[in-house]
Amino acid sequence: MASFPTAPVLTLRKALGRALAQGHPWVYRQALASPPRLPSGSLVMLTEAQNAAPLAWGFWDAESTIAVRVLGMGPVMAAPQLGPEIKARLEHALARRLDRLAPERTNAFRWVHGEADALPGIHVDVYGHHATIRYDGAGAHAFYGEQLALPELLVTAGQAVPISAVVARRRRGQPELTGATAEPFVVRENGLQFMVDLVHGQKGGLFLDQRENRARLADLCAGKRVLNLFGYTGAFSVYAAAAGAAWTDTVDVAAPAMAAARKNFELNGLALDCAGFHAEDAFAFLERAINAKETWDVVITDPPSFAPNEKSLDTALAAYRRLHALACKVVAPGGLLAAASCSSHVNRKLFLDTVTNGAGAAAKRFELEFFAGAGFDHPVIAGFPEGDYLKFALGRVVDASRSTQMPRL
Repeated sequence: MASFPTAPVLTLRKALGRALAQGHPWVYRQALASPPRLPSGSLVMLTEAQNAAPLAWGFWDAESTIAVRVLGMGPVMAAPQLGPEIKARLEHALARRLDRLAPERTNAFRWVHGEADALPGIHVDVYGHHATIRYDGAGAHAFYGEQLALPELLVTAGQAVPISAVVARRRRGQPELTGATAEPFVVRENGLQFMVDLVHGQKGGLFLDQRENRARLADLCAGKRVLNLFGYTGAFSVYAAAAGAAWTDTVDVAAPAMAAARKNFELNGLALDCAGFHAEDAFAFLERAINAKETWDVVITDPPSFAPNEKSLDTALAAYRRLHALACKVVAPGGLLAAASCSSHVNRKLFLDTVTNGAGAAAKRFELEFFAGAGFDHPVIAGFPEGDYLKFALGRVVDASRSTQMPRL
């Protein structure tokens, strides 16, 4: 582990002590009185006034608008204690997951959910005996990856799994492999099998945050026709088919994803003659289905993020409204729409507005029955609403002209 020099003290422009104490782990560059010139990954201390006692400490990012990610309150931890402390946090996060998972049924889950596990700037997922790391910015990569040698630390902290290979990803550049094989392999989720490719696949080939939502929706799919839009490798479809769906259609613009979805059906012994796989743009598929007057009992929309930043919010909301309007038009009378968003810049209210307004544009009404976020292994800090990124709304789609008033006796 690298030896850190005395951490510089940075003064805040305004009082942020309460927000930091309640768990908000980010300090933006504009919140600093005088942003320093430091290499990414440097440890820093924060104070609310010059010569005041240290308020919190964390690591610096020279490139991001999030200048400091907070690791703890009070004065900075001594360098010799830092490695053992990070290892202890890793072990605690893993124990929280294993306490609620049955490994014989589920061996793919999120081990570290960044800020919510007191390890800001990283996400670690487990797939069998493999782990993947995603570094959020140059500061996180420099601090964890270079100074703390996180891949090796995961192997030692993950003895309960255990971890034999690590794939580390950054927003730019090729994955960094530590003992990893490039060959795809099979993992289990709630007793179902899925092929994952940790080197080439997006999120490995399985979006772990929707695990509980997939299971809940599957219980409603028996005997139903199911449409899974932006289906990627078909996880929602596999759950639906395994629960007894009469038919599933999976749509994704990427042909390799559709090939992987078909493979996942085969892995689970599911009938391919009751399933359609469509390598097509979801919006184009919906337009064609509307013209053909096709309908499904259950329609799932789980698109990639439409709002990667605040500037794209208005465009994203318009895209969600259009998507939900089109999707409502292909839901059979009284059928279900399961609408999801992974855009952190679109909050719950804004997202639900796009569902209800989209339904209205289709002359339908959306009657919400269930709303959820990500699974338990993706925890949310109450004082950090930015971490509440996933929205999953499930409800009935009915004709807008249908009266909701009780008849007079």
